[in-house]
Amino acid sequence: MIEIINEINDALWGYLIIGALVGCGLWFTWRSRFVQFRMLGEMLRLLTDSSTRPQGGEKHISSFQAFAVSLASRVGTGNLAGVATAIAVGGPGAVFWMWVMALFGAATAFVESTLGQLFKRHHSDSFIGGPAYYIELGLRCRWMAVLFAVLITVTFGLANNSVQTNTICGAMEVAFGWSPAATGAALMVLTLVIVFGGIQRIARVSSVLVPVMAVGYFVLALVIILMNIRLLPHVVRVIIESAFGLNQAVGGMVGAAIMNGVKRGLFSNEAGEGSAPNAAATAAVSHPVKQGLIQSLGVFTDTLLVCSCTAFIILISGVYTNPELNGINLTQVALESEVGAWGPVFVAVAILLFAYSSIIGNYYYGEANVRFIWQSPRAVTAYRVLSGGVMVMFGALVSLDTVWSIIDLCMALLTACNLVAIILLGKYAFRLLDDYRRQKRQGISDPQFHRSQLPELEERLECWE
Repeated sequence: MIEIINEINDALWGYLIIGALVGCGLWFTWRSRFVQFRMLGEMLRLLTDSSTRPQGGEKHISSFQAFAVSLASRVGTGNLAGVATAIAVGGPGAVFWMWVMALFGAATAFVESTLGQLFKRHHSDSFIGGPAYYIELGLRCRWMAVLFAVLITVTFGLANNSVQTNTICGAMEVAFGWSPAATGAALMVLTLVIVFGGIQRIARVSSVLVPVMAVGYFVLALVIILMNIRLLPHVVRVIIESAFGLNQAVGGMVGAAIMNGVKRGLFSNEAGEGSAPNAAATAAVSHPVKQGLIQSLGVFTDTLLVCSCTAFIILISGVYTNPELNGINLTQVALESEVGAWGPVFVAVAILLFAYSSIIGNYYYGEANVRFIWQSPRAVTAYRVLSGGVMVMFGALVSLDTVWSIIDLCMALLTACNLVAIILLGKYAFRLLDDYRRQKRQGISDPQFHRSQLPELEERLECWE
């Protein structure tokens, strides 16, 4: 069965998904006039934006909290285990293609998250939205919206959470000798406590965990790089040579580098996958573009910052040439070679924070889409038990290869569905961006949006009175 899934994955990723992701990234970058580069300063400013207050009785989810929830999902095993897997399978050149995916994927992230904000709906705990909502309201295509909702629930709430748990258990076993079953049981209990608190509790936990884990890991990586600064030019050269096959020894690995760099880059930063718009839609902001810009910054933070930290640690150590090392074990061995015996322990703690925050972030993506399909408290409760309980425990007990094969297939189908939608609806994101820029040029520090500005959609935009 796994062999068949792997063959399907190779076909989808080799010919369809990579081309679509790159094509969309290039088109959205050009059409938005390089929004991810030109408005980087505005992205940073918006992180602390407090100009918008909740209306209509919603509990307030701030721009930063929505950013933290999406980053909690992005910054996880993809940054520690995923990068290591990409290097082990595709060589150092995979890192270069992860960077490329981030640079151009940030424009895709801008479009999808702006659309998520535009078509969001009122909900008892906060706003709610995402691709399923903009597919139904923007494209008027209920069956496609339900298909996406099912795919993202399976991908994030179920399969992705198994990946996170599997990686945590592997790291804990290496560092402390804990059995995967015991670790999985503890994670299951902790996850159920958080997810039964809803988006408010998830947002509060994420806004604490994400900054702590990201800053701590970045500081450690920076120390290691500075200790080995003389090797940095060599590492960069190895990445470039491997990416383009300039070194004869790695010439045959260019295809593997591109495929694994794009796959693991997508798994890490999620640009174009349709996940981050679910978090972006929860924020109370005065203009949809604000969350589009913030979620673009999330792609940069995830890949150019955190993923690069892992890549440099592994490449500086040189242990990536050992064919017996893969996934989180490769990262642990690399760190141990640089900082000593406490390296695996640090990685175990880091992966616990990274992956656990991803588990609760991934859970919410599924919940938002379960609510889209079934307006039933019982359905949400059943999903909470399945995602936070059953699938967390399942991930603790299965093999790494099995989990990655399943997640690759789910990601491919989910991404294909979302890309079709944002290509068709992208024109609205560009019009909103033009409006936002026009207001900024007029000296308006806090641009505002009203649904009457898009008369053809006015009756379908519930939250922009």
